[in-house]
Amino acid sequence: MTGETSLSTLLATLSPHLNPGEFVFCSVAGPTVLHEDVAVGSFREAEGTTLILPRAEADRFNLAYDYVAAWITLQVHSSLAAVGLTAAFATALAREGISCNVIAGYHHDHLFVAQADAERAMATLQRLAAESR
Repeated sequence: MTGETSLSTLLATLSPHLNPGEFVFCSVAGPTVLHEDVAVGSFREAEGTTLILPRAEADRFNLAYDYVAAWITLQVHSSLAAVGLTAAFATALAREGISCNVIAGYHHDHLFVAQADAERAMATLQRLAAESR
């Protein structure tokens, strides 16, 4: 199924979902099999592999982190070629002083915001969707 590319449709149907739990970003020296079992996501960088893990798993493996996040999934199936979606929700969140780390999956965009800002972020995204209808 092809993802949606119309910005107006994407915004009107964001359908943000707050996933339960706390998530952290950790860096490990190189490729690891750890992420296959417990990581929500990973990305290889020159300095090491970034893992996005449930906080409890990072603690279990004694991995360092300094940012505890909530994970919000935009349930609209956005196309990887869609233009303006990230800018629209990032701008709305920035206006509220909410930082946002974005991971684009094949079907959905995933936002990681500071755990303390989770409810405000959800309200902001729901308001953005409502204003776009």
